[in-house]
Amino acid sequence: MPVNLQKGQKVSLTKGNPGLSKVVVGLGWDVNQYDTGGAFDLDAAAFLLGENGKASVSEDFVFYGNLTHPTGCVQHLGDNLTGVGDGDDEQIKVDLSNVPADITKIAFTVTIYEAEQRQQNFGQVNNAFIRIYNEENGEELVRYDLGEDFSIETAVVFGELYKNGSEWKFNAIGCGYQGGLAALCANYGVEVG
Repeated sequence: MPVNLQKGQKVSLTKGNPGLSKVVVGLGWDVNQYDTGGAFDLDAAAFLLGENGKASVSEDFVFYGNLTHPTGCVQHLGDNLTGVGDGDDEQIKVDLSNVPADITKIAFTVTIYEAEQRQQNFGQVNNAFIRIYNEENGEELVRYDLGEDFSIETAVVFGELYKNGSEWKFNAIGCGYQGGLAALCANYGVEVG
C-alpha cells in the first residue's frame, strides 16, 4: 500500500525499503471540461538542486528539451503533448545511487506550455498527482494528490526528493507559481534562452 500524503507531509523512501535505488516519478493530470478550447500541453520537469536550493549548471534541469542528466541519474521518459488517458502522463526515472554528492534535492514540477498565449492555468486542471514507485518491482511507495485549486498559476512544484543523511525522503509541496517555466527557472537559478 502506498503512503497517501497531504500537502507539506514528508516521508522516508529508503528507510523502510533498504537497497531501494531506482524509482520512477509519475506525474498525471486531467483537463476539466471548462477549458479554453485550445489543447493543453503540460510538461513535467526535474530540477537537481544543491544545498543552496539552486541548480549549479543548466544541465541540472531535466525536461522535454534535455531528457537525461549528464550523469544518467535522472531521465525524463518523454513529452506527452495531450495528457489524454489514465495513469501517469509523464514519467521521470531517478537512480538514487547515482545522484552526485553535491545534489541534495530534486524538485518535480509541472508547467503549462504557452499558458499565457492559450489563456490557460492550473484552475482548468483536475486530478493532478505525483507518485513514486520502485522501478524494479512496480510497487507504489508514495502518492500525493494535489487537491488545491490553482486559479491563476501556470506552474506547480508537485514535490521533491531530498537527502537527509543517508536517507532519501519525499516532501509533498503543491506550491503554485505565476509566470510558468520561466518563473520556476528563475526560482531554481537556471538561465533560460
